[in-house]
Amino acid sequence: MRLRQKVTVLAIAPLIVALCAIALFVREQAVTLAQQQRATIQRAYLDSKEAELRHYVALATQSIAHLTRSGRSDPATLAEAKRILAALSYGDDGYFFLYDMQGNNLMHPRQPELVGTNMWEWRDTTGELTIQRLVERARSGGGFHRYFWVKPSAAKPAPKLGYVVPVANWGWTMGTGIYLDDVEAALAQVDAQQSRNIEETLLWIAGLAILAALAVASGGLALNISEHRVADAKLKALAQRVVESQEEERARLSRDLHDGISQALVSVKLQLEAGIIRLGGDEEKRQQARAGLERTVEQVKSVLGEVRRISHDLRPSLLDDMGLAPALDHLASEFGQHAGTPVRFRAEGAFEALPEMAGTVLFRIAQEALTNAERHAGAERIDMALVRHGCCVSLTIADDGAGFDADGVAVHPQRGIGLRNMMERMEAIGGRFAIDSSPAGTCVTARIDLKEQA
Repeated sequence: MRLRQKVTVLAIAPLIVALCAIALFVREQAVTLAQQQRATIQRAYLDSKEAELRHYVALATQSIAHLTRSGRSDPATLAEAKRILAALSYGDDGYFFLYDMQGNNLMHPRQPELVGTNMWEWRDTTGELTIQRLVERARSGGGFHRYFWVKPSAAKPAPKLGYVVPVANWGWTMGTGIYLDDVEAALAQVDAQQSRNIEETLLWIAGLAILAALAVASGGLALNISEHRVADAKLKALAQRVVESQEEERARLSRDLHDGISQALVSVKLQLEAGIIRLGGDEEKRQQARAGLERTVEQVKSVLGEVRRISHDLRPSLLDDMGLAPALDHLASEFGQHAGTPVRFRAEGAFEALPEMAGTVLFRIAQEALTNAERHAGAERIDMALVRHGCCVSLTIADDGAGFDADGVAVHPQRGIGLRNMMERMEAIGGRFAIDSSPAGTCVTARIDLKEQA
């Protein structure tokens, strides 16, 4: 996987993880809120049902109050009370029932076959002892109890909320109940709606995650394409500058060889030929030949010195043998002798373990900076300093020349090749290059962090 692809993946992955975490958090919160809402709705329904049951039982109690307050408990009075309660009904499935305290059914208008049956051990579909619990509520003064009972209109068991009170004078348990299947249906509808809302929210989050991932991927792809184009353009420009630099170096070598070494060798050749001729003459001619050969030897020494200078410019052996600081010191000394401009060099720190590439780059920058100062600055003095503090190595070349427009030269298509070469050399090894120029002089600074070279 390429670096840009890794960067894109690393950009998308945290986004997806964050959106998944948000989705899980939103889902948990939504489920919690849905449960709380369901409990609130259920409580509201039950409260309304309980209030309704209390109202019905109060009406039933009031309808037989004249009989219970009469103090009579004869069969006729009890039969009249049962008749009144049996006639009371509300809705399709609302009715009243009567049990004694032993669980015997005394009156049931919708299931008359139960009358006279002892239902103390009767259990509903969940296994709950229904009649025992109702009688217990009545003995405690009255209360509510949930159980399952056959719903008359549906002819099948349904959840029911019953409310019973005692008829103390006669030892009865009187009550009624409301079926809760409509409440369960309403709550089921609420649950379904809440589930749909949660699913829609999660789908929205998933859609946003997909769109965000696509946006990041598209941006990364566009940036990748743009960077490729820029990199290709830079590579072409760099290749062109490399070719130009090579051609300039070849031209310089050609001039040095032609103007210096070639002419000197031609002169040596002519003098050797003349000496050979003179050696065949008389004593005076031989003396002239000896003097000519001595001059030839001096010229050969001069040619050897020129060859060493050219070789040193191409790759100074001192840089390999002694290190960067002695090589720069020698370069400063040679430049002062050659250009006539004194160069003061100082070195601070240890440079023995300096990486080879870093030393070569700093040496080339020093060569280029001194050459520019000689050609363009008209400087009278040049200061060069090599300093190392910890893992940071800096090279500074400052002159008191005329200065120049550094920004303008750097972007000029025909000028500033040397300046661009220095910048690109530093960029290649991850260093920092800076140039500050004014009419008071020019200062070139190159810094390298050795940690990045490890």
